[in-house]
Amino acid sequence: MKKILMVLTAGMLAGALVAANAKLPPAPAKTDAEKTAEAEKAAAAKAKEAAELGKAHDKAVANWKKNKGISMDGKAKK
Repeated sequence: MKKILMVLTAGMLAGALVAANAKLPPAPAKTDAEKTAEAEKAAAAKAKEAAELGKAHDKAVANWKKNKGISMDGKAKK
C-alpha cells in the first residue's frame, strides 16, 4: 500500500514539475483594429485621469479659499 502511494505521489510531483515548465504557444499577432482600439482606450483613460485631476485641483483651491489658508490650529499664517 505504501509503495502505491509513493508511486502515485512521485507521479503527481513529476506531472506538476512538467506542467510548471511547459511553454505556451506565442500569442497571435494583433491586428490593426485591435491596436487602434487599444490606443483609443488608453487615450480615453488618460483623458479621464486628467479630468479627475482638474476636479481635484478645483476642489483643493475652493477648500483653500473657503478656509482662507488658515491652518487647523487656529493661528493665522503671515
